[in-house]
Amino acid sequence: MSTLDVAAGAIRRDETVEIVLLLAFAGGFIDAYTWIIHGVLANAQTANVIFLWVHAMAGNWTKALHFVPPILAFTVGIVIAAWLRRSAGERAGTLSILVEIVLLIAIGILHNRLPDIAGTLGISLVAAMQTAIFTKVEGVLCSTVMVTGNMRQMVENIFAVVYGGAPLGTLRKSGIFFALCAVFGCGAAAGAYATKAIPDLALGVPVIALLIVLLRCETNPREMTR
Repeated sequence: MSTLDVAAGAIRRDETVEIVLLLAFAGGFIDAYTWIIHGVLANAQTANVIFLWVHAMAGNWTKALHFVPPILAFTVGIVIAAWLRRSAGERAGTLSILVEIVLLIAIGILHNRLPDIAGTLGISLVAAMQTAIFTKVEGVLCSTVMVTGNMRQMVENIFAVVYGGAPLGTLRKSGIFFALCAVFGCGAAAGAYATKAIPDLALGVPVIALLIVLLRCETNPREMTR
């Protein structure tokens, strides 16, 4: 499916707007948490690479190497997600959410006992799996862990309506991508607040969001909505 026109065809349950928005909230929350607690970003590996080389070029190798573990963990997470897609097929999404929940609970419980690097590795791996498994909303590519591509699609669709004569239904696409950006930001705001207010319990918030995703995906998982 190449458009967000819901009437054009069936939509996979794990590509519905509800699921993707919940994942975007969790993605923003986790990025804020890892930045505050560990000083790295779980999802935005572009930023980690930039910080790595900025510090390296300044000769501060201790700070530069601080950004290597999340990049490596993210790579491993992508490999695991690819393996899940190959071996589990339609169940890959459900299994990846289960892994995310288990890892986040474990990190949350061991928050005061795990070294910073261990928590970073676990959360970056979780973020990578979400990035690789949940890649579409109603058949169109999107991201639940960053806003750059979503912002581009939002603006392009508005431009297509205003200057390109695209049907007004195209504005629905922009609305969905705007919602993704806004909910990601809300997740980051909630993550920043919760991490400072209740650091030992903060990861329970994205776990709740992921549990809802799991329940929704498991409710008639083969059902296709229109």
